[in-house]
Amino acid sequence: MVLLTWIAEVADEPLVLEPTDRRVEWETNTWSLGAVDEDRSSLSVAEVVAAFERTAAAIRQRIRDLGFSGVATFYVWHDEQTGQLRCSTGSVPLDALPFSSTYVASDDLGPVVEGFLADSEPGFIAWSDLDNAQSLSEQTETEPEITPFSVWVSSVGASR
Repeated sequence: MVLLTWIAEVADEPLVLEPTDRRVEWETNTWSLGAVDEDRSSLSVAEVVAAFERTAAAIRQRIRDLGFSGVATFYVWHDEQTGQLRCSTGSVPLDALPFSSTYVASDDLGPVVEGFLADSEPGFIAWSDLDNAQSLSEQTETEPEITPFSVWVSSVGASR
C-alpha cells in the first residue's frame, strides 16, 4: 500500500503559503503520486479518498498552527497524461486554482480516484487518439472542444 503511505507523507512535506509568489507555492507544494499495479488492483476508492481526507485535515491543522489567516485550498486531480494523481496546496480560493486549462472543482474525490485506479496504462495515450483529434480539427477547422477535468478541492485555510 505504497500509495497510501505517500499520500500520508504529503501532510508532512514542506509547505509554503506565499500569496504574492504563486510559482514558489506551486513548486514547493505540488506532489505527483503514482501507483504500482498491486496498489491499483488492491486499493479501494474509499481507502484512497480517506487517505486524502486525512492529509487535508493534517494540512488544515498545520496551517492553523502557522497562524496563516488567509484562504488556502488543498486539491487533487488525476493527471491522465502522466498517469499520476497530483495534489497541491495554494493560497487561492476553490474557484481560482492555478491551472491553464479548464477544470471543474468538486467536493467528491471518488471519481478522480476511480479514474486513476482504473487507468490500466498510466500515462499512455494512443497515437490513434492523437490522430483522431488532429483529423477532427482539420475537418472542422476549429479547435476541438476541451473537456474540463475534475479537481477535488478542500478548504484548508482560516478564511472560509
